[in-house]
Amino acid sequence: MKLKNIFTKINNFIKEAIAELKKVIWPNKKDLKNSTIIVITTIIIASIFIGLVDLFFTKVLTLFMG
Repeated sequence: MKLKNIFTKINNFIKEAIAELKKVIWPNKKDLKNSTIIVITTIIIASIFIGLVDLFFTKVLTLFMG
């Protein structure tokens, strides 16, 4: 009886997941491209900023330690 109950729950979950995915508004190719460019640009800028802050603190600590 429990095995049947588990399969029923799994089946209901899959049906509900499919129903929710049909409600999703998927981005078109242009929007996806623009969003990807924004994300990559933001990552590059954040990486440069963190790298510069790290370099700055490394230099400051080197002055105090050495």
